[in-house]
Amino acid sequence: MVLRTVVDYFFVLIGLRLRGKHEVGHLSPLDFTLILLIANAVQNAMVGPSTSLLAGLMAAATLMLVNALFGRWVKSNRRLERLVRSEPRVLISHGQVNEKNMREERVTREELDQSLRECGCLRPSDCRLAVLEVDGTISVIPAKQP
Repeated sequence: MVLRTVVDYFFVLIGLRLRGKHEVGHLSPLDFTLILLIANAVQNAMVGPSTSLLAGLMAAATLMLVNALFGRWVKSNRRLERLVRSEPRVLISHGQVNEKNMREERVTREELDQSLRECGCLRPSDCRLAVLEVDGTISVIPAKQP
């Protein structure tokens, strides 16, 4: 059961990472994975045929321990941190939309336009820089007004 729980943890973590940071929103993939799996820890799918309270608690404790240990490892290893947490991606630079980064991060034009409007930019040319941050938010720096 402990091995299945650890396998489930890494399977969901990798799956979330492959979907991109924009899909995760404000939670890190580590946090989101932990929340999803703890919520499911008492389900039969994770603990097999055992439905006892002890089995569910054991699975939840295993998840918390794996998350804590993996989180420390990620913080101490820059390369692993980039794989798990990703890096910011430029979506607009000096008024020009980077379509390649938009496609790779699965950001729609509507989502980008909404972030621009929230910062007072009516169109990409009004924006000096827009960045998809590691937490999934889009930071916008308007172009200076003449």
